[in-house]
Amino acid sequence: MRKPEQTKEKILRESSILFNTKGYKSTSISDITNATGYTKGAIYRHFENKDNLEIQAYEKMIRYIFTNLKTKIREAKNTKDKLFIFLNHFENYIINENFAGGCPLLNVSIEVDDTNYDLKYKAQNTLTVFKETIKTILTNGKKHQQVQLNTDEALVASVIIASLEGGIMMSKLTQSEKDIKNVVTHLKTWIEKDILL
Repeated sequence: MRKPEQTKEKILRESSILFNTKGYKSTSISDITNATGYTKGAIYRHFENKDNLEIQAYEKMIRYIFTNLKTKIREAKNTKDKLFIFLNHFENYIINENFAGGCPLLNVSIEVDDTNYDLKYKAQNTLTVFKETIKTILTNGKKHQQVQLNTDEALVASVIIASLEGGIMMSKLTQSEKDIKNVVTHLKTWIEKDILL
């Protein structure tokens, strides 16, 4: 990696941590210069403005999530394992954080508004990909006679994601693993009892 690429990579890495822990609006360029050791000029050589840096930092986090999740799901042998990998991934935000600060999608969703439409749009796309991932797993499960034919894939995807994000929020607020663990346990029981064959 060349020096400019290393500089940009370090800025993105440190910014991601700050945005995901301190918040996008609360993190200043000065916070980023302090964390990276680079000047404002060095940062603005690589990013048009703070909004652009926010978007690229968010995209970096989400790319990492999608790459790891996709690999694990692809390697799983059946529908149950694929769905449980998805659940465990979200549980790990609290139990063994992939990113300091928890789930990047949840954090952006809570903070972003119409003043930064591009970042909001990226978060909406992330949500769509998560939903489509679950729907695809269920659709393929039906083809392989592992999922009940009357299963509503869209409904199941919405319930799973809303439950997981709610559990993460509650666990972050209480600084306890209890809520997310309860949610994941409940979802696994529901999947085995009412969705899988």
